[in-house]
Amino acid sequence: MAETKQADESGSRASRTKADRQAARLAKQIDAFARSHGGSAEGQVAYLGQRGARIVLVGENGEWGDLVATSHEIAVQAVERAGITVHKDFDGAFAARVRTGPYEWSRMAGMQIGGPDNG
Repeated sequence: MAETKQADESGSRASRTKADRQAARLAKQIDAFARSHGGSAEGQVAYLGQRGARIVLVGENGEWGDLVATSHEIAVQAVERAGITVHKDFDGAFAARVRTGPYEWSRMAGMQIGGPDNG
């Protein structure tokens, strides 16, 4: 029994370490995004089901981007490490800060306005 418990604990420690490394890597990417888009960023963490969680970022200049973490817990840890403001929902006030360009508009509307086929 002791051997099994010890193996379980070391496996758990290894997965925690892997999760910590992923959260640290994501936090660095969030920091880099913030620096390159006006100096600060805000975000929202959304579940992606079994795939993990999506971190949507909006820079001070309105540019946006996203990152994917393998779990919701890792995503939350990453935004906490980065120290950004996190919104519970991607609501109207937060969404209004997003600046979209021609590419996004053509992808959203697709063939309706002469953009590329979304299929």
